[in-house]
Amino acid sequence: MLQVQDITAFYGSSQALFGVSLAVRRNEVVTLLGRNGMGKSTTVNAIMGLVETRGGSVEFDGSIVSRKPSYEIARAGIGLVPEGRQIFPNLTVKENIVATAANHRNHPDPYCLNDILVIFPRLEERLNHFGNQLSGGEQQMLAVGRALMINPALLILDEATEGLAPLIREEIWRGLSILKEKGLAILVIDKHLDSLFTIADNHYVMEKGRIVWTGTTSALKNDTEIKSRYLGV
Repeated sequence: MLQVQDITAFYGSSQALFGVSLAVRRNEVVTLLGRNGMGKSTTVNAIMGLVETRGGSVEFDGSIVSRKPSYEIARAGIGLVPEGRQIFPNLTVKENIVATAANHRNHPDPYCLNDILVIFPRLEERLNHFGNQLSGGEQQMLAVGRALMINPALLILDEATEGLAPLIREEIWRGLSILKEKGLAILVIDKHLDSLFTIADNHYVMEKGRIVWTGTTSALKNDTEIKSRYLGV
């Protein structure tokens, strides 16, 4: 579904990505791992058209989306849950969710408000609260729900549970497990390997703007050298 091939990206004259390649297949959960500052968010932003790529290509669902504007990439079927959540603070939970409702891919059973509340029941208690009245975990649930309302074929989460309490993290992972069972392809950045191992099929590890390792969950579980060298585990 998603094929990233040898992309390069710069911030001014400083190169941030050096020929990054990765793939996400249909119904697959893939992680992008690495220490802070290694290029994970830049890779996501390059996929979404938020950072310009100077080389390589990004193909989604059979079409090249490299260097297209970000709104066209979203309409093509990629939903982004950005780092920092970026929900609308002066809109209610319900307004945040329905504001992004769209079905550009003509999905036969598009997401609706009730679907989001089934995945994240905590939001039902907060429907009339403004975005800035929510806890960090509730904001993250809302950001996921908002992204789902465009009915994406691929969901990307940048720092899925960063800074959240353990109980809230469990709710996020439970929600992502539901989405995996529904067949949604997911690309996720996060630091909590044990939780990622429960839902992820394949992993990519980044170091200084490059992919340095890729493999299955079972392979990464058993590779203590890779976890120690690149992930600080």
